[in-house]
Amino acid sequence: MKILLLISSFNSLSQRVFCELKEFNYEVRICLSSQENLIEEIKEFNPSLIFCPFLKEYLKEDITSNYPTFILHPGIIGDRGHQSLDHAINDEKKQWGVVILKANEELDAGDIYASSNFFMRDTSKASIYRNEVCDATSKALKELLINLKNREFKPIPQIKNEIHPRLTQENRKIEWEKDTSQEIIKKINMSDSYPGVKEEFFGITCFLYGVHKESSFRGKPKEIIAKRDGAICVGTIDGAIWISHLKEENRFKLPATYVLKEKLKGVKEQRIPLILENKEETFYEIYVKREDEIAYLYFNFHNGAMNSEQAIRLKYAIDFLKENCKVLVLCGGEEFFSNGIHLNILEDSKKQGEDGWSNINAMNDVVKSILFAEDIITVASFSKNSGAGGVFLGLSCDYTIAKEGVVFNPHYKTMGLTGSEYHTYTFYKRVEKSIADEILTKTIPIGSKRAKEIGMLDEVYKEEEYEQNLKKFCQALIEDEDSFETFIEEKSDFLFENEAKIELCKENELKIMYPEFWDKSSIFHKLRNEFIYKKEHKESLERLKELSNA
Repeated sequence: MKILLLISSFNSLSQRVFCELKEFNYEVRICLSSQENLIEEIKEFNPSLIFCPFLKEYLKEDITSNYPTFILHPGIIGDRGHQSLDHAINDEKKQWGVVILKANEELDAGDIYASSNFFMRDTSKASIYRNEVCDATSKALKELLINLKNREFKPIPQIKNEIHPRLTQENRKIEWEKDTSQEIIKKINMSDSYPGVKEEFFGITCFLYGVHKESSFRGKPKEIIAKRDGAICVGTIDGAIWISHLKEENRFKLPATYVLKEKLKGVKEQRIPLILENKEETFYEIYVKREDEIAYLYFNFHNGAMNSEQAIRLKYAIDFLKENCKVLVLCGGEEFFSNGIHLNILEDSKKQGEDGWSNINAMNDVVKSILFAEDIITVASFSKNSGAGGVFLGLSCDYTIAKEGVVFNPHYKTMGLTGSEYHTYTFYKRVEKSIADEILTKTIPIGSKRAKEIGMLDEVYKEEEYEQNLKKFCQALIEDEDSFETFIEEKSDFLFENEAKIELCKENELKIMYPEFWDKSSIFHKLRNEFIYKKEHKESLERLKELSNA
């Protein structure tokens, strides 16, 4: 079957759908709904069906009338209109879902061919979208493909409720003298990652993202009473909240302290331990769960990006835990495992070459700490998507485990970088050179099933059984003391014999990367700017065509 993915952006959901359809051996092509020659592209491919997992624009009648076209709507049966997740969070729905509708002339009014529901967590819209919505879409898509082959299947008529209104900034506006902490958290959560909550601090108009409850500090409503690792703590009528990121109008998202800068003079940096042992109601990024001699290390950096300072803290956390466990499991964050260096901070920097160079070297130090952890066994737990240097951070572990449905983007080329993080050692150690070269040059996203086939992963577990099987896998590594000691001895000998070779891989990577950061005419600076400001360019269209043929 020939399936055309018609999308507004190749986001995390679109990538997961693409990878899973490819794993099912369908012939898949990607088209951006905004491209000028869209109708011609569709006619040329002549798809059996069109699927739209992420679509902002209305479809023209000459598409829907000539090709079976199905639209993913992130809402339950009877929900219609844009901003469905915003409304679900605002209305405090306990259960939500996705439906796949047949496209017709009415918005979200077509017959329903598949659906999947899920329980709502008390978290941000972005987190629900990247987790529950993606998982539910995968289930619904499989159901759709089965139903289309079943001649006796009859779709469910959509319940034509009224289209819910668009939520404006007036609906999202924080009333600091009236709203409780929980009400403020809900407003920011339902607006994250778009459009954010519009606000003003010290005369700076900005949008708020990344909210966390604070249980100890108190302050006057809207008073900034503390800062920590880039976030600001703001007083409310019944306590305080943390806001991790701000975005000035017509700019891009940055840690809050990067936006407010000298305006925060006199605001105290409220530090916490390097690694929290227990989850607390405050803002923190690194914490650990211990089970006997196994340490599960979480590093929940916003959007999976890691700046130099965050990388340094992560390295110190790893170095500390290496002395206190037998198995160290890298678990990443709530939305991503890791996506490598922090592009937004580099874009904001007045010393882009210097800060970029610092960032990549700090990332390399994290990887080195993992690679040369000779006294313990390291495991990467890819329960979330990962990209660029974040993939190779995980591949530096002794074992790699992933959840079914996770998507990897193990390449740097779309940013004009060749990359480091010891990838010329870790990637080629696991994956056949011709396959690895193709992934790096064609910038191919890979699903967990394909990643295991080519050797990137040691195990892939189903979503429902993931945590249980991960723990069993890790516990098995230390159950037999003799086997553990043998593994450590062999690992130590290997690292002693190959340290120079491994380090040379990194040094050669950095030699190539040096001008990519320091040369002001480097394509990296142009592509990073286009990515951060979400500018569409011809190269992205060509890349999506190449992916279709990969």
